[in-house]
Amino acid sequence: MKLYEHEAKTILAKSGIPTPTGSLAASPTQAKKVASQLHPPYAVKAQVLVAGRGKAGGILFANSLKEVEKASSKVLNMKIKGLRVGSVLIEEKIRVKKELYFGITIDRSRRCYVAIASTTGGVDIEEVASDKPEKIFKVFIDPTLGFRSYHARQIANKMGYSGKQMLRLAGILEKFYKVATEHDAELIEMNPLIETADGGFVAADARLIIDDNALYRHLQYKERLFSKDKTELTTEEIRAKKAGLAYVQLDGNVGIIGNGAGLVMATLDAVQLYGGKPANFLDVGGGASKQQVVEALNILLTDQQAHVVFINILGGITRCDEVAKGILEVQKEMGFVKPIIIRLVGTNEEEGRRMLTEAGIHVLDSMEEAAKKAVDML
Repeated sequence: MKLYEHEAKTILAKSGIPTPTGSLAASPTQAKKVASQLHPPYAVKAQVLVAGRGKAGGILFANSLKEVEKASSKVLNMKIKGLRVGSVLIEEKIRVKKELYFGITIDRSRRCYVAIASTTGGVDIEEVASDKPEKIFKVFIDPTLGFRSYHARQIANKMGYSGKQMLRLAGILEKFYKVATEHDAELIEMNPLIETADGGFVAADARLIIDDNALYRHLQYKERLFSKDKTELTTEEIRAKKAGLAYVQLDGNVGIIGNGAGLVMATLDAVQLYGGKPANFLDVGGGASKQQVVEALNILLTDQQAHVVFINILGGITRCDEVAKGILEVQKEMGFVKPIIIRLVGTNEEEGRRMLTEAGIHVLDSMEEAAKKAVDML
C-alpha cells in the first residue's frame, strides 16, 4: 500500500522528524489560499502514487501567490504515468545546502531490514549505487536487536557529520526507523533529506509503502485498496483483490490463470518459451472455489489486452471438478468470447474432465502442449 507524500510527511512530523511547512490543495484557488499562509518562495508538488513526478514536471516552484495559482492549475491538469493528479501539496521552499538520502527497506535474502544512506540525494538511488557506489552506506539491521543509537551515529558520521550536527542527524534516523517498524514498511525513504543553510535537517520528500499483509493493523488505509482514485492498481487488479485473487496486470496478450504462485510463474515462463507474452499473473490460490474461478475467468474474458486465455490447474487442495464448475458457469452466462485453453490434472481430475468434455470443451494434460497451443491461437 503506497501512501501519498503528504500522508508520509504527516506521519514523520508526528514522530518528531522535521518536514516543510505546507498543506494540501485540490484546486488552484485553494492552493493560493494555502500559500497565503506560508512564506515565499513556494513548492507546488503533485500528489500521485508513482515515483518520477519531478522528471515528469509534477514539481514546480513559485515566488508569488499568482505563480502558485498558475503552477497548481498546470499540475492539476496533468497525468503522470497514467495517473491523474487530484491534489497538490503547497509548501515553503527549503533553502538547500546539501541533498542527502536515507531509506529503509527489506533485504529478503538476509531476512531483515537494511538502512541505506547516501551523501547524494534527490536522484534515483539506483543510479547512485550504479555510478557512485562509494557514496552508498548500508547497515543490515538484526531484527532481534533493532536499529540502535550507535548505528545511527555511525551512518551520520560516514555521511560527513560530527559533533552536535551528527547527533541531530542520528536522532532523525533513529526516529525514522521507529516509523518504519510501527507502520510495517516495505520501503520508507527521505529523498532528498535536506541539510539546511542553518545546519538543520528536513525531509523535503517522503515515501512510505506499507506491507499489504499488515493492513489489518492499519485499518485507516485498508479500504483504499478498493478505491480507484486512491490506489495505483488497475480496475482489474481492484476487482481481483475484492475476490481474494492474486492478480498483476502485465503487457502481453496471453491471459493466464493458475493455482499457486509457483505454477503461475512456470506458466508465464512456458508461454514466453513458445513465443507468447503473458498478459497477467492470476493465481486463484489453493482450494479455489467455483466462484473464484468464475471471477478470475470473467476478469480475463473482459480484458481487451488478453486475446487468449490459458487455464493451468494442478489440483491438490484445489479440486478440478470445482474448477470445471466455474468454467461451465461462465460458458453458460456469457459464453467464451475468446479462445480458452485448459490444462487440468490432479484432485478429482476425472470428474472435472468429464464435465468439460460433455460440454464440448477440450482439456489437455501437458502444460507444455497447452502453452504452445495458447500461443498458436494468437
